Formats: sequence, C-alpha cells, structure tokens
Amino acid sequence: MNRLSACIISLLLLFSNKAISQNINDLKEINTQIWSNFSKSFETLDYELFESLHSKDLIRVNGGDYKSIRNKEAYLEGYKSRWRNPVLSQSISFRFLERICKDDMASERGVYKFTINPRTENQKIYYGKFHVILRKEDNLWKILIDYDSSENDLISETEALYKNAFALDNFEKD
Repeated sequence: MNRLSACIISLLLLFSNKAISQNINDLKEINTQIWSNFSKSFETLDYELFESLHSKDLIRVNGGDYKSIRNKEAYLEGYKSRWRNPVLSQSISFRFLERICKDDMASERGVYKFTINPRTENQKIYYGKFHVILRKEDNLWKILIDYDSSENDLISETEALYKNAFALDNFEKD
C-alpha cells in the first residue's frame, strides 16, 4: 500500500508540473505575441502591428465615464487617425492582477500605465484597469474581448494598484 501511494503521488506531481510548465510557456508566448507587441505598437505608432493583435471578432468595451461597446473596425479607426501624428510620443506598460490560461484560451486582468510625452516636462500619466480574453487563431494569440476602465478616475489618483500588481514575467502569481 505504501508503494502504491508513493507511485500515485509521483504521477500526480509529474502531471501537475507538466501542466504548470505548459501554462508558463503559454504565458511567455502571450507576453511575446500580445503584450510586447502592444507596447511596441504604442511607442512606434504602428497601426498595422496594433491591428494584428486583435481578433476579427473583437469586442471592445470601455467602462467608467466612457461607456461604450464597439466592434474591431469602429475601435481601431480611432487609433488609425490619432497615430498619423508623427510627433505623438507615448508609451504603455502592463502589470497583472490575475492570469488564467488553458489550451487556446486565456483571461488576463491587470492595470495599465499610459504615458503621454514620456520623460519630458509635459509628461502625463494615466492608469486604468483592463480585462482581456484571448484566444489562439491560426496558432497566434489574439485579443478577442478587451475591456478597460479608469474606474471613474479612481485609478488615476494613485499608482499604488499598478505598483502592487505583478510584472509580466512573474509567473509565480495566479
């Protein structure tokens, strides 16, 4: 009986480690395919890169003061026109409250920091909460549902929530 219990425990540990490893690999893939490219597209004003991160079936929801729900075309049109301004300087970074990933689906909640005119005397920083649902399409992660809100500017009043959320490469958090 003792030997059987040890064997069962060993098998459970083996399979749970494989599941955890797979999850970390998926999260690393999401970091590369979504979050790194999202930030890069904001910094370089690369509309085509930004557009490529989103599913053709995208549903975009703004909460808080700016309540709206849009499809991909309506949502991206604003970026297409704003990013034509070559003197626009901006950056965006992300920290996470929760990351759940399984097979070809993922849910990621967190806080973003959006900076206009970074590292200048005209710098302005905005914070917001986001929740995205991702799915794999043709072996690439895409944003299917994107929700964000400044929580009626409550997040902008402090960066504590942003600082307390965990970093992109912290895979120890749930």
